[in-house]
Amino acid sequence: MPIFYSIKSCEHSLRRYSILFAAFAIVLCLPIITARAQQSITKRPITHEDVWLMKRVGAPVPSPDGKWVVFSVVEPAYDEKDQVSDLWIVPADGSAKPRRLTGTKGSESGNTWSPDSRSIAFSAKRDGDEVNQIYLLNVVGGGEATRVTNLSTGARGPQFSTDGRMIIFSSSVYPGANNDEENKRIANERKARKYRARVYESFPIRNWDRWLDEMQSHVFVQSLEPGAKAKDLLAGTKLVSEMGFSGAIGAGSDELQPVWSPDGQSIVFVAMTNRNAAAYSESNTNLYQVSINGGEPRQLTTGKDSYSRPTFSPDGKTLYSSVNPNTEKVYNLNRLVSFAWPAMGERKVITASFDRAPSSFALTPDSKTVYLLAEEAGHEKLFSVPATGGQVILAMDMTLGVYTNLAIPGRASSPLFFANWESAVNPAEVVRIDLSSKTQKALSDFNAERIAQIDSLPLRHFWFTGKRGKKVHSLIVLPPKFDENKKYPLFVFIHGGPHTMTRDQFFLRWNYHLLAQPGYVILMTDYTGSTGYGEKFAQEIQSDPLKGPGEELNEAADEAIKQFKYIDGSRQAAGGASYGGHLANWLQATTTRYKCLISHAGLVNLESQWGTSDTIYSREVNNGGPVWEQGPVWREQNPIRYAAKFRTPMLITVGENDFRVPLNNSIENWSVLQRLRIPSKLVVFPEENHWILKGENSRFFYGEVHAWLKKWLGGENTNTVRN
Repeated sequence: MPIFYSIKSCEHSLRRYSILFAAFAIVLCLPIITARAQQSITKRPITHEDVWLMKRVGAPVPSPDGKWVVFSVVEPAYDEKDQVSDLWIVPADGSAKPRRLTGTKGSESGNTWSPDSRSIAFSAKRDGDEVNQIYLLNVVGGGEATRVTNLSTGARGPQFSTDGRMIIFSSSVYPGANNDEENKRIANERKARKYRARVYESFPIRNWDRWLDEMQSHVFVQSLEPGAKAKDLLAGTKLVSEMGFSGAIGAGSDELQPVWSPDGQSIVFVAMTNRNAAAYSESNTNLYQVSINGGEPRQLTTGKDSYSRPTFSPDGKTLYSSVNPNTEKVYNLNRLVSFAWPAMGERKVITASFDRAPSSFALTPDSKTVYLLAEEAGHEKLFSVPATGGQVILAMDMTLGVYTNLAIPGRASSPLFFANWESAVNPAEVVRIDLSSKTQKALSDFNAERIAQIDSLPLRHFWFTGKRGKKVHSLIVLPPKFDENKKYPLFVFIHGGPHTMTRDQFFLRWNYHLLAQPGYVILMTDYTGSTGYGEKFAQEIQSDPLKGPGEELNEAADEAIKQFKYIDGSRQAAGGASYGGHLANWLQATTTRYKCLISHAGLVNLESQWGTSDTIYSREVNNGGPVWEQGPVWREQNPIRYAAKFRTPMLITVGENDFRVPLNNSIENWSVLQRLRIPSKLVVFPEENHWILKGENSRFFYGEVHAWLKKWLGGENTNTVRN
């Protein structure tokens, strides 16, 4: 689903920001506390090596009994072959340090516990494997992991049955193949072809950075008895023969998100049958149920809304799901709904009065309370709601960082809460949250030593009321060796989406403190369209995709310069990525206040973007009709139509494999700038997609950004990441 103008897939990845510790003194037992207590350590500015080589801690997966937590840790390297990724385990009470659980060359994913809390299953590609397979590891008894699947199409996302004797998992297979032998035969036929061609009869044809092929995601079930074979539960069904069949769409493969029913006799999953209509309507996913013996799946939900993340209550009496309403609006809040199981009567919206979108949720072992995470003004906070619905309340406030990946073990004697916590000055770690004391305890601290060396301050919050009467929130990043009495150039950094928000979070792709490192104050404004401020605020970008948000960015800069004497208003720059790049190009068209601009993966031409992106329909809805009708938005908010007004030096960067904001828009932008003889620079990354993901490419990218800013702004600290 679209990143441009659509909530249903905002630009991931630009997320961020916040400020100091809570007034009620939430205890953050994490590296930053230790670091700030060690006053004897000489602090230094952050470097690209600091950002890139921080260990990357994955989502916590607690054992059902609540005694252990397993999570992944990536130990990055600039050369991908030197990167290490393994599973680690830690006592849930924090009584011991984490220990490495696996130690092979390949990475593990989709790790999950058996119901008895003795074993874990995960997907991995190990020696002798051509594709990922499912492995089983006895955590209590020890020993090596054993492979339990042997499919030519691979296996991912295992889940144990309630009795622990079977697993389900997903695999991408050829349409019409009824078993693995047929998948092998079709694969060999494809390899033997003497021609290479991609043929399509309906939309879509691409997704993010890959051309779509004929492969389908299916659900498999397999006994854990030795020699057991996997059974494709969807092979030969009418459902998968639908031209528009697919799972929920993400940045990678589509996913069916299968879960076991409480009695272990069926599987509930999500699927759509109208993906082929994506050129002229919104596609939507529904919930389905299929027997472990096979047969035609039963559709459990109907209508145009999109259902995802099916979850059963621990007592097995209720099925919960996230739902995204399908309305005439491009953005709608996700809400949590419930159905009595197995009756599947009328759905109940349990977060009906909550003006925020739940990002993850989990139930307490007694099935009485749902806890959820949701964005709010730079943070992602923990809330609770009765399982039967009602008022959503803030479970624990925070003024630093974000929680993600909430997990509650379903068979613990009392509710236990685990999550990742991070902030702009702390990479993610695993924490245990204690709601009775309003504190959290760090279960991992992989980056404490490195963090203790870095001179970086928590983000500062900043609100103002814009000319349109809206209260607008921003976050400010301060440079190293910050001195309130000095003057610093201002870099207005614009988040993508637009339906994301600036998050108090530690990022690789656009690390706030690395941007500020040469001596810049960074201003990050949540313009109209941002999430975390209610549904109406996010929806109001519809039919005003660039003008209104662009004006708010300028107003925020004016207000920041007025309020904070350490900002040098004579030296301003602006830039961003994806939607942030779109807005940078709009600023190029509408103002000369900035000394320079930076646009990564940004559109300059609404019309050519509509015709070449991997998503198109949401753009039509947002802009008030199809492009050929030439409504006001297409004519009045298209940056390239104002090319005669372009004046500002601009750095343009783009990944050649970006299909969301394709290369053609960056080339169009470059051509205009060159034709007008405006100082400009174009950097194309042949191996990258929408994001710069390779280590050396990232280091070069930051060097180019810093060099461009230094050329036009100078800086308090003249060093760049190249030094």
